[in-house]
Amino acid sequence: MSTTEASRVHFRTCNLCEAMCGLRIELKGERITSIRGDEEDPFSRGHVCPKALALKDLHEDPDRLRHPLRRTATGWERVSWDAALDEAATRLHAVQQAHGKDAVASYLGNPNVHNLGNMVFAPALVKTLRSRNRFSATSVDQLPHQLVSYAMFGHQLLIPIPDLDHTRHLLVLGANPLASNGSLMTAPDIRARLRAIQERGGKLVVVDPRRTETAAIADTHVFIRPGTDALLLLALVHVALVEHTPRPNHLSTRLEGLDAVKELVRDFPPERTARHTGVPAEVVRGLARDFITSESAVCYGRMGLSTQPFGSLCQWLINVLNITTGNLDRRGGAMFTQPAFDIVGGPRAMGLGRGSLGRWKSRVRGLPEFGGELPSAVMAEEMLTPGEGRIRALVTLAGNPVLSTPNGAQLERALAGLDFMVSLDPYLNETTRHAHLILPPVSPLERGHYDVAFHVLAVRNTAKYSPPLFPPAPDAHEDWQTTLELQHRLQNLRRGRPSLRQTLLHQALRRMGPERLLDIGLRMGPHGARFNPLRKGMSLAKLRESPHGVDLGPLQPCLPSRLQTKDRRIHLAPEALTADVRRLRDTFPEHTASDVETGDERLLLIGRRHLRDNNSWMHNVQGLVKGKPRCTLMMHPEDAARLGLSDGMSAVVTSRVGEVTVPVAVTGDIMPGVVSLPHGYGHRREGTGQRIAAEHAGISHNDLTDELSVDVPSGNAAFNGTPVRVKPAGVSPAASTPAA
Repeated sequence: MSTTEASRVHFRTCNLCEAMCGLRIELKGERITSIRGDEEDPFSRGHVCPKALALKDLHEDPDRLRHPLRRTATGWERVSWDAALDEAATRLHAVQQAHGKDAVASYLGNPNVHNLGNMVFAPALVKTLRSRNRFSATSVDQLPHQLVSYAMFGHQLLIPIPDLDHTRHLLVLGANPLASNGSLMTAPDIRARLRAIQERGGKLVVVDPRRTETAAIADTHVFIRPGTDALLLLALVHVALVEHTPRPNHLSTRLEGLDAVKELVRDFPPERTARHTGVPAEVVRGLARDFITSESAVCYGRMGLSTQPFGSLCQWLINVLNITTGNLDRRGGAMFTQPAFDIVGGPRAMGLGRGSLGRWKSRVRGLPEFGGELPSAVMAEEMLTPGEGRIRALVTLAGNPVLSTPNGAQLERALAGLDFMVSLDPYLNETTRHAHLILPPVSPLERGHYDVAFHVLAVRNTAKYSPPLFPPAPDAHEDWQTTLELQHRLQNLRRGRPSLRQTLLHQALRRMGPERLLDIGLRMGPHGARFNPLRKGMSLAKLRESPHGVDLGPLQPCLPSRLQTKDRRIHLAPEALTADVRRLRDTFPEHTASDVETGDERLLLIGRRHLRDNNSWMHNVQGLVKGKPRCTLMMHPEDAARLGLSDGMSAVVTSRVGEVTVPVAVTGDIMPGVVSLPHGYGHRREGTGQRIAAEHAGISHNDLTDELSVDVPSGNAAFNGTPVRVKPAGVSPAASTPAA
């Protein structure tokens, strides 16, 4: 290497998870020599997690696709961009001409929310398809949050965020921030922020079926049976409303439905719920008392709650608890952000939609749409079930639903039978191997970045733009360029001829790109010039001048002005949620014993994640998968002894939909009757092109999860609490059955 190569430093936001950590990237020529935390970033203050180093590996990964590929009878062949885009548009259009517009479906994966271009351009492509069969990772993740926010506050993204830096009491249910770096609570250096709560005399309480990394540092950890969190929350709200006086503070005149909620929770005292949750009544009252009497408090629940059969009830009751104890829209409680690029309160054209529910339903099972999407749990059956409206073609954008949606094996069979499939993706993975065309984007370091979504979910208001570090190759396409070109071709095919108006609009958008649209949104946002006429407001130019980011201050009370309901009131008792309490009551009758008491030999399967994982798309990075294998079945010593298993042995795990064999990790960190597998693994499928991932394949958690198990109000997949049976590998069912 030449000693005359110039050194330079690039400042950037890491886009590999929700935490938005600031990075300081050092280069020698065009080679990255160092990635570390940016100590001048006002939000992350020098913190990074192990994933940050993966940006270099992802950029340099020889397995990452760099040119469009077409699948042929003899393998994959390289094609030009024009040929690939023309073929994709022609074949999608042909399917819709022959079978109707709903015959083409779309699926958007989690990486889209980490991509500025896709956030502002991908919705237009999906809209151009005009299909009701729209799917995304939302309905295998946070859909209950969005449904509840829409029903209570008027917008699906008006999600209350814990004021983590000021609270005196944090009650965490079904979440593991130390592994997720937050999650719908964007908070870099989460360990330091949690420690700070304790250092200022506050308390961290975790309720979870597993003693997670977060539970290990908590002041209190309480085990709970999977799927029963809604009962616990009803009991907590019962104590707050029936046994104590509600105190909604300045929001009291803005509440609709307080009396209805009070009457509803009257039937759920802690004694009623204890037998099902496994949490004694005196413990519940202690949790409630500490929460109610704290100077400030906030309850926060995430994946463990959302991905269970009563996910919407859980997220609704968390809001009810925060509101009725006076902890919504106050310092140290649950608050709303005021981001510079405001996709909630800004111009409608800049947003992602307020929300909707039940405008149409899925063809086979009749599950409702939300926000223009159907639940991903119905995607496979909509492909496999004959009849009018059957899905015959699919467009995927940065998603791997074979590993990330329930009953992945069924979806594999469905994808194999499609007439046509096109994937915008950088890898040949478990899903895209079924595509007829793969259109790869540039690497994350070859495009500009602004976190449109995660500034809306952050524990502090900041703004930061990251320019590209490297120029893309001359024949490379950013994601937004691909979606824009495909959209334009589809529009022309539909009209039968080029449209002058559409052509001019297409040319204008191509010139503008995502950065110009970002600039417009910043200028029109709450920190832009129109709200600050006497001083220079927020703009892209201002962010370019501030490579470390701009601090816009802590979260501030902003109700009722931030509410998006038509009457500017909080709807505390939405009918879609209060009605679902009946289903909960029927599932857990007051005088019926729990499965544990009746001796049911099934175990309940829950998921988990690791700090060095991010769903399925980082397992091809050696630095993140090295070390002791993480894809193991966690099991309590009592269950292991009863089933004849010991640490390191292989076990066969069977559910209604499938069976896997996996090593056992015996640990007291999980409660009896519960087992846990990580999600995102399962890289053993043939025909993929990720060599490192294949060497650390593991098994897919979603080869066991059941597509028929959903949260009814939202349709969100219910991964957690899947009933399974476990036996030692190589042992017959009769031999592994415990003695009576």
